[in-house]
Amino acid sequence: MENNENEVACHSNDDTSCRKSHHPERVKKDLTNRLNRIEGQIRGIKGMIDKDTYCDDVITQLSATQSALNSVAKILLEGHLKGCVVDRLSEGDEAVLDELVVTIQKLMKK
Repeated sequence: MENNENEVACHSNDDTSCRKSHHPERVKKDLTNRLNRIEGQIRGIKGMIDKDTYCDDVITQLSATQSALNSVAKILLEGHLKGCVVDRLSEGDEAVLDELVVTIQKLMKK
């Protein structure tokens, strides 16, 4: 994964509900394409269940879908670290580290 390819710059305000990420268009397009494929995988899995497909085959597709979701999360996490976290630390906002720990804990529950 190239650093510039998945660069995400975030904008932070004092009000955390107003914080937004500003993804470069190429990153948004990549993430959208990945999520569209995942959406298709989910529809396919629903169809497999409706057709009483063998459980092991459904589980295999679930595993592939989870892997695809993890890839999206990795891209977002990398951009968050290189953009949001670095920016907020440079502004002296060390609370971002506690937020990051919580975010990583959420990802590791999977």
